[in-house]
Amino acid sequence: MTKFLAKFRKNDDGASLIEYSLLIGLITVAAVASIALMGPWVAAQWAALVAATGA
Repeated sequence: MTKFLAKFRKNDDGASLIEYSLLIGLITVAAVASIALMGPWVAAQWAALVAATGA
């Protein structure tokens, strides 16, 4: 039983999984925030381009 507990204590696969999950979550939040912030600007630029080309 002590060998099992020592092996369980040394196993850090779960910690790595949590760290990567948090990293992916932060990247996702940053991507969504940047899209939400840049969306209106891109739409305005697109509308200006369409107006300038007369399409």
